[in-house]
Parts: sequence; C-alpha cells; structure tokens
Amino acid sequence: MLISPLHAETTVLALGDSLTAGYGLPQDQGFVPQLQAWLADKGQAVKIVNAGVSGDTTAGGLSRTDWSLTPDVDAVIVNLGGNDMLRGIDPSTSRANLDAILAKVKAKGLPVLLVSLRAPGNYGADFKSNFDAMYPDLAAEYGAVLADNYFFPVINQSTRLLDPAYMQADGIHPNAKGVAKILDALGPKVQELLAKLPS
Repeated sequence: MLISPLHAETTVLALGDSLTAGYGLPQDQGFVPQLQAWLADKGQAVKIVNAGVSGDTTAGGLSRTDWSLTPDVDAVIVNLGGNDMLRGIDPSTSRANLDAILAKVKAKGLPVLLVSLRAPGNYGADFKSNFDAMYPDLAAEYGAVLADNYFFPVINQSTRLLDPAYMQADGIHPNAKGVAKILDALGPKVQELLAKLPS
C-alpha cells in the first residue's frame, strides 16, 4: 500500500491515562499499537507516541504536558478525565486542567484531538452536566477536533451499559476487541486531526 507523503514522518502524541496506556492488554493490542495499525491500513504511516499513564488524572496529564511536547510532535490526542470522574473530582478542576493542557498545545501551534467521556449519574445531575459539557466547550474554544464519548461504541444500546463482551473483567477497561470497536469510531477523528497538518 502506498504511504501518503503528507504523513510520512508525522508524530502524534497520545496524552492520556490507562485507556491510552493499554492497561491489561498484550503489548500489541493496546490503544496506541491498534491505532497505529489502523492508520497504516489506511496508508498513513504515523508514529503514535504512547504518553498514557495508568491512574493519571487531568492534573497528572497537565504536569507531564510540557516535557511530553517534544520538538518532533506534530499533533496531539488528549484522552483524560476518566480518573477524575472515578474519584469524583470537581469538574471545574478537571476543566481547568484540560484548559491548561490545550493552551500549552495551542502555544506550540499544534492541532489537537480531544476525546470526550460521559459521567454516570451517581454523582448527581450537576456533576454530570458540568463534566459532560467541558469537552465540547473546550474543543470549541480551542478549535480542537472533538471525539464523542470514547466508550459509546462498546455500550450495549439495549441496556445502556458497557457491553461485557468488549470489556476486561474489571468492567472499566476495554479488551482488545473493545479497543478495535472503539477505533472504528475514533480512527476517522484521528484522520480529521491529521488533515489539519500543513501540507
């Protein structure tokens, strides 16, 4: 398959938590290697740098942003907030951290893909509405590509719950099949991100 010259030396930083790191999966079945393979199948030779740290909150991601944005990085994927949600961290704090991350990326002149999540209702309606809104709000503010709910492809549309067939035993992290299903939806958003790179 021919490789597009536009992306021949493109490096994308994937800044995230365990969902990015590939927690609980074989080395070649995590989010980053599957995304890199998905793009290669589309003829795009893109190096995805795995900057996923299991357990990281938006604050942890922010603390790593400066040194993660090395000179070779051409674009950034930000997939953070899940651990904030699990810990019940005030969404205003999470929003401020994501805002600061996106500001740092913007200062480097790099296009960014912001991957959103949805909060469950157990923290209350205000928490859910504020958490859910921060992703589209910040994407609009920074001109970021927005990927809808990361987990949507692995939700059973009848039960509205995560489908165990696509999840690891912990019920939190997708299995290899789940990652592949998620990439069916997320991969085109990464292509949209790559299309923002200068020719």
